[in-house]
Amino acid sequence: MSTEETQRLRVFLVDDHAMFRAGVRAELGLHVDVVGEASAVAEAVQKISALEPDVVLLDVHMPDGGGRAVLDAMRRSHPQVRFLALSVSDAAEDVIGLIRAGARGYVTKTISPDELADAIRRVADGDAVFSPRLAGFVLDAFAARPDAPVADPELDQLTNREREVLRLLARGYAYKEIAKELFISIKTVETHVSNVLRKLQMSNRYELSRWAADRRLV
Repeated sequence: MSTEETQRLRVFLVDDHAMFRAGVRAELGLHVDVVGEASAVAEAVQKISALEPDVVLLDVHMPDGGGRAVLDAMRRSHPQVRFLALSVSDAAEDVIGLIRAGARGYVTKTISPDELADAIRRVADGDAVFSPRLAGFVLDAFAARPDAPVADPELDQLTNREREVLRLLARGYAYKEIAKELFISIKTVETHVSNVLRKLQMSNRYELSRWAADRRLV
């Protein structure tokens, strides 16, 4: 693809740090057309729906649900929009979770501007793109369970934060410990647990723990 074709790509940024968004916009300005940005899930969903960019750069962790929540809201209604996770996190569960949710790639924020521009182009072309070490997580995940479906309908119901709470709960953390680990209130932890129980139609944390262990989330 020529430089002129690359410049025509329309990119949208989703990240809750304004300075980071400004930096990405400045660095990518010579390569692509950054058509908009958002700092929260609801704002991102509204603007992406209106602008219909080619590629969305998506942060994984944000206070209101993060990249997973955006993907859950957008993937069926706007299948033509490609999503590339751009995150500080290099945790295997984050990588696999975003790919299962529909992201076409996952790169970390240590990526250079030129490499990021190339990743955007490749995702727009339909390729899957990963930072080198992260590709191994995806290969290992599906090699370990070759018959596993790419999508898990039950797991896909949960937001990124609900999955974090579930994982810690299954590891035996008390509500107070989960709250401290995730920098949220105990009341918020209780709300997340109630939501997970309702979505998965379970009645207690022991059922949740077995369910999480079966899916290797612990």
